[in-house]
Amino acid sequence: MSAGFRTRIEHVDTDATGIVHFSRFASLMETAGTEHLEAHHAGLTAFSAAGVDLVATDLRVTYLNSAVYRDVIVADTRVDHVGAAWFALAVRLLRAEADGLRTPLVTGDLAFAAVDPGTRRPVPLPAPLRQTLRGIAPDAAHERSGTPSHPGPHGAPPGHLSHRRPGARTPSPTVHRPGAGP
Repeated sequence: MSAGFRTRIEHVDTDATGIVHFSRFASLMETAGTEHLEAHHAGLTAFSAAGVDLVATDLRVTYLNSAVYRDVIVADTRVDHVGAAWFALAVRLLRAEADGLRTPLVTGDLAFAAVDPGTRRPVPLPAPLRQTLRGIAPDAAHERSGTPSHPGPHGAPPGHLSHRRPGARTPSPTVHRPGAGP
């Protein structure tokens, strides 16, 4: 498991049927991802200290099972790609069962781009943070010759971030700043 992420589903996370609302999983994925990065000294705190903001540019979620009030959720998070100005995380959220087993709830990918805090324009990832991200990423997640060198997380479909053509635009950094709210 990544960075020791563990949380309990609260009543506010559920819908009228008592099941976790689908939208909450995106927030839980973001929290698990940013906690994983913070634990490796490459989180929002480190980027802010380097004078760079991160913005979420892409989110992909596959729903596998539901969760309910008081379920304990854990995460498995990894850096899935490190580029010149952006990186991607693969996140799995799982329910911790009483017998010690873990039931997969969602899998997904989050992409983040580096931007200048004043202009909100894309900038390269600060070199020390790019190296830190590469150090915690599987070898296949490193950018080589300007393009991702891996087939994608769990056989991602064509068009996914991991299947970008050489020279393709990086994701637009105008979507959402992690932790900034809606």
